[in-house]
Order: sequence, then structure tokens, then C-alpha cells
Amino acid sequence: MEPPQGYSINLHPNAQQLAQAYQAVIEYYRMKELLIIYGEKEGLVKMQNILRSVSQEPTKNVYIRQADRTNMRQVLKEAKKKNWTNMIVDMNATGTGLLLKIALQEGMIDPYHHYIFTTLDIDSIELENYKHNYVNLTGFRLVDPQDEFTRQIIEDMYVYEANTQLKLINDVKNKERTIPYESALMFDAVLLFAKALEEMDRSVAFRPVNVSCDVDYVWPTGSSLYEFLTMSHVRGLTGEIRLQQGRRLDFKLDVMQLNEKGLYKAGLWTHESGFNFTYKDSNPVGVLGNKTLIITTVLDDPYVMIKEELKDDPDPGKYGNNLYEGFCVDLLKEISDIVHFDYKITQVPDGKYGVLNKGQWSGVIGQLVERKADIAVAALTISYEREQYIDFTKPFLNLGISILFRMPKREKPGLFSFLNPLAIEIWIYVIAAYLLVSFSIFVLARFSPYEWYNPHPCNQETDTVQNTFSLSNSFWFTVGTLMQQGSDINPRAVSTRIVGGTWWFFTLIIISSYTANLAAFLTVERMDSPIESAEDLAKQTEISYGTLEGGSTMTFFRDSNIELYQQMWNFMKSKDPSVLTNSMEEGIRRIMDENYAFFMESTSIEYITQRNCKLMQIGGLLDSKGFGIGTPMDSPLRDRLSMAILQMQEEGRIQLLYNKWWKSTGKCSREEQKESKANALGVENVGGIFVVLLGGLALAVFVAILEFLWKSRRNAREDGCRRVYDWKGQRQSLCSEMADELMFAVRCHGSSKKPKFKRTCAKCKKRHITHCPLTEVQVDSPNGMLTLHEMKKSPNQPSKEFQFGEGGYLHVDYSDTDT
Repeated sequence: MEPPQGYSINLHPNAQQLAQAYQAVIEYYRMKELLIIYGEKEGLVKMQNILRSVSQEPTKNVYIRQADRTNMRQVLKEAKKKNWTNMIVDMNATGTGLLLKIALQEGMIDPYHHYIFTTLDIDSIELENYKHNYVNLTGFRLVDPQDEFTRQIIEDMYVYEANTQLKLINDVKNKERTIPYESALMFDAVLLFAKALEEMDRSVAFRPVNVSCDVDYVWPTGSSLYEFLTMSHVRGLTGEIRLQQGRRLDFKLDVMQLNEKGLYKAGLWTHESGFNFTYKDSNPVGVLGNKTLIITTVLDDPYVMIKEELKDDPDPGKYGNNLYEGFCVDLLKEISDIVHFDYKITQVPDGKYGVLNKGQWSGVIGQLVERKADIAVAALTISYEREQYIDFTKPFLNLGISILFRMPKREKPGLFSFLNPLAIEIWIYVIAAYLLVSFSIFVLARFSPYEWYNPHPCNQETDTVQNTFSLSNSFWFTVGTLMQQGSDINPRAVSTRIVGGTWWFFTLIIISSYTANLAAFLTVERMDSPIESAEDLAKQTEISYGTLEGGSTMTFFRDSNIELYQQMWNFMKSKDPSVLTNSMEEGIRRIMDENYAFFMESTSIEYITQRNCKLMQIGGLLDSKGFGIGTPMDSPLRDRLSMAILQMQEEGRIQLLYNKWWKSTGKCSREEQKESKANALGVENVGGIFVVLLGGLALAVFVAILEFLWKSRRNAREDGCRRVYDWKGQRQSLCSEMADELMFAVRCHGSSKKPKFKRTCAKCKKRHITHCPLTEVQVDSPNGMLTLHEMKKSPNQPSKEFQFGEGGYLHVDYSDTDT
């Protein structure tokens, strides 16, 4: 089988190409562990290429054992103990048959074991005793008995056997006649030699001579014959024969597998195209329809539960599968109807899902690893660590880890709870804004000439104007607007209207925001929980927290690389007494009786909170994962179960089961959880309203100044006065007039009425009404109107007559017409 040297020719398939065929099967079945059993020492040389290829993949583990008659049983026992289920057997037909017989005795002929035989004569092995065990058996065949040329040769050999009593063909019971591949290779060698000799005789004249192997005599035509052998092309029993450098160039291998009917051709391997799986048995997992599968599970509400009416029965085993109910029980029944298999549900002895401890798995994972169960149907989390030892189907539920905690007690609302919708600083700012606006509108109203109006519109000759925005009225106006009630006074000037408008806008937003947030405070129950997330748990020490011992949640914290979860795991494992529970029920009991939080899957939390209204979920999910059905490694059941799960998901049947066991049977009937309280509005929420208010005040002041300037200039144009004098007869500038008006405006104890303001000059008429500043006039107000008691006369403006008119108005009559 080694590459030929010199003039040798080898028709046996090349060892490197055979190794490629074996490797293709290994890759097709995604074998992660592999045991190589070889008989002869040369077998290890043939396996070199396989070892070289798998060594480049760190995910594969390869073990090598040499076996013969003396230690074959010991090798198989070791493989059984260490769960080596995928084996390549490189032995002759006799050794292969003995190995299968011992494997059957050791209980290793089942659907969980896969044997790959390197012999090219798999047809010659008696497999009748193994085909009903549904063992995964793969072999190779070099000679195709269905080929027309091969069938003719077999018939001729059969006749020749009958006449000569020689054994030339394989005649295995209940199998078609085949030719041993060694005999077929010898036949093809003779056929090739005859073909080359014939071609040489046509091309070169030569005479055969005797040649001895003991003398140093070279046959002159030997090299020519070798050339014709290498150039000849024949079709033999082993297929097309082409040679290159003395070895076979290409060949085909039939890939054979075993089912309950016997060996069948499952595919074809060629050097050019590799492994081509051409045929798949309609039920390669024949065990599904003919064997009662062992289902291992863990009691866990609502996945698997004992029926309430049967919990106190002294002999529950008599009920069989009817003892159980739950989501996973219904799911298993639906899957069995799709895939067609019988099953028996059993509880795992230790009641755990499984954790790896010193190389040994506990719980349901251990049951699958040790092949004590065929399927694990429970709330079994798919994880990387578990995937190294068992197989999982597609997930039937998606979930994550969350926190289960008791519901906080409802807080009684405080006496001043109506203040809660706004933050305390907002209330302070609103009060400050109220005072500022009230004072601003008071000052601007007294300063603006348009806020002074005639209190008697029918009497246009009146000499008195009135301002309604006294200090008390200004405060009343702003508070009425703030309370959305209004008042009996309204601004007249543009400046005061700007203040009023911005204040109305301000109060609109504040009152609307307050009302909206107040509704949230009144409708949402205020329940303050001491923790809101896993971070809150890690930061405090008063509340203990833990999880189910030996579960995937514990593994999550134990193996996590996140600092927060590492800190929490250190707390869990060091806490005394232990915060890890043996069951979910123990965790719930500790939540109710102690200051304790329990980490578990979100689906289980939803189920519990639907039935115990005193418990609630805290925070979101810590991770994302799924529940799947577990099977032993390389189990043929996995793909069929996965297809059934996908079919149920597409049809919505899994969602119906979820609604049945989670929502339909709950007594709390909670809607999606809302926030426990609404957040108080801060400066960042309503700060812009204060900016608008301040901007409006500034704009109002600016407009008031413009109003005064505009009114002063308009009066100057109407009176035609070029020079303005005060009541003393002294010349008065525009700034002085503004200062006098401002001083009058800021006098909080002054009257809301004043005389009309007129200017005097040399060109005006004799009789004028002169505005006398109140700082220079002593007055009293018997009827609410201004009355003059004493007036200092200007030396340049002597008056001829003083008299009081109707209503207490003072008329000044100047005799000098030039005044």
C-alpha cells in the first residue's frame, strides 16, 4: 500500500486517499471525540493522515488503542466508561466481526454508538445480529456487486465454484453474492497485465524468454512492458484503473450503512468530489418507532409537576406517565405525536439539572452522559459547558436570568403629597417668579403712560387719570392667572400686556405639567422597593441573595468574567449560612420569611408572580439564553426532535402551551408592570419656561421705555413747545421728566390717580393745567381725588387767581399773557 518504488505497480487504493475518505465521514457527522482501534502495527501507519488532519482542530479529541483477541474487551470497556462513542476500527474482517460481538455483549451496539470500519470488504462481515439494534455503522466497499460487468464475473465464478469446489466468492447468509476485494484486485491485476501485453504485442515484436529471479540477468523488454502497463486503461471489478508512477490514480468507494434491512449504499466517495451523501434512510433513527425511550426530568413548576390529586398516593409509580403534568409534559406529548415514539418519564434521583464537579456530571446531564436516559425534557438551559458533553435541540423557550423579590408595601400618601408632582426647587422658582412678575407689572403699569386712563370716559374735560394696577391689584392679577381663574383687571399698555402674556404662557405650561404629573402620582401605586437591579443588590449587605444550587444560574455567576457578577458569586459562596437553595420552593420560602432575593429564570419568575401576588420581578434580564431538549452526544434523536420543535413554533402550538400554563391558570392576572412611581419634574424639564418668562419681562421693560419716549415726543409735536418747564418755571429735560415719572411710579404708597401732564411755554395760551410733582405739594383727598392746599409760585410765573373747581380740581389763572 505504500507508494511504489522502481518498477512496482500497486492497484490497491492509496493510503492517503483512503484517509481522506475516512476524514470526510468524520466531518459529515461532526464527531468531536474519536477512538481509533487498530489491530496490526501497519494500521497505525494508515491512520497517520487522520491523526494529522484532526490534530489541526483543537475541538476534536482523538484517542488511540491497539486491540487483539486478548485485550479487545478491555479496550471496549474503557471506551464505555469514558463515553467514547465514535470509533474507527482498522482490522480485517475476522477481527471486525469479533469486535462487534464483544461490543454487543457490553451493550455498546445502540443508536448512540457509531463505528467506522476501514475494511473495503464490509460485505463479507456477518451483520445480521446487529441490524435490529439500530447501531450507527459505516463501512466502505470497493467492489460494486450491482455493476453489470461485476455481476457477470460473479456468475461465472459461481459456476466455476460448483464445478471445482473452490471458494471464490462471498456467500453470506441473506445477502447477495460478492467478491472479496483482495480477489477483485488480483483479477484486475491479471486483466491489466493481459491488456498491456496485448497492446505491447501489437506494437513491438518480442519473443518471451525464461527469466530467473536468482541471476543478475535483465530482461530487455521489461521496461517496455512496464511502460505499456502504466499507459493501459481497463475497467475491472474495482472500477476504472488508471496508473501514474506505478500507483492507482483514482477510484470510487461506496459508503455503506446499516439499517434494519441490512447494508445499504448511503453515498459515494471520489477523490475529485469527496463524500456525496446520495441516499438517506426514511427512518435512520429506527429506534423512534420501536423502542420505549427513557425520559429523564426534574420536578419544577410549571414545567414538570406531579398532579395535585396524586401527590399523596402511596404508590405513584402505577400511574406511569399520567402521574405528571406541566408545560414540558405537554410539549413531550406533542413531539412524540409528530416524531412517533413511545416514552417513559422518570425523575432524576438527585433532583438537580446538573453541574460538573471533578469531572463528573450530576443531575439530568449526568443521566445523559452515562447513557442512562435517551432524552432530558425539563427547564434545561442550553450552555457552552453542557454542549461539550451532550447535544441540545433548538430552544423551545427563550429567557434570561432575573431577580425574584417580595412586593414592597404600599406607602400611605403624605399630607402634602399634592406637592410631589413638582420638585421642591420648582416650587421655590414658581413662588419667586410670582413675586417678580407681580412687582414688575406694578412698576411697568405706573411707568407706562398707557396704563393711566380717564376714570370718567364721558367727561373728556377731566384733569385726572387713574391706574388700576396698584400693588395689591398686581399681586391679585398674577395669582388669579396662576390659578386659571382670571381677575377683574386687565393690562392696557403693550409692555404690561407682554408681561401678562408671558406669565399666562408660563402658568399654562406649569399648570399643565403639574396636572399631568399629578394624574400619574394619583393613578400609579407608589411602592418603593429597596432594590431596583442587580447593582443595587451588590452595593448593599442587608438583603441576602442566592440561587438554585447545581443549576445553570449558579454556573452563570460562577463562570462569569464580569466584575459585578464575580463579586456577587463571591458573596454567595462565602455566605454562612448558605444562600444557595436545594429547590425553587426553598428559595420562595426564604423570600417570604427572610430579607432575601432569589436569582432564577425569567419564565419561572413570571409563572410564580402570576400565582403569588406578594412576589415580583426586579429589574431586567442579566443574560439571554434558551431552554432545549437534551440528548446524549451524537444522538440521532436530536435532529428529529429539533425539526418537531421548529414545526410547533411555526404553527404557534408552543405559544398556546405557554399561555395555558403561565397565563390561564394565574390568579393575579397582572398586566405589564408599570413604573412604581412617576419622576418629579426637575429644572431640566421646565427650565425653559423660566427663560421665556425672564425674556418677556425684559421685553416689557424695553417696550415701556419706548412707550414713554414715543408719548413724550408726540406731546411735544402736538403742543408745539420747544422748551419745557416744570411747575417752578424751570426748564426741564426729557430725562428729568422720565426720572420724575419713575419716582412717582415706584412710590408704593402713592395714589393710583394723578393730574394730567401738560407742558408750558411762552407761546401757549394763558390758562394751563400744570403738572405739580407730589413732592412739592401738600394734599389731602377727602373724596379720593387730588386737592391742592398750598402751591409755591414761580417768580417768573405769578398767578392772578386761585380757585377750586368742581371735584377739588385747582384752576390756576395767569394774568400775564406771555406765560
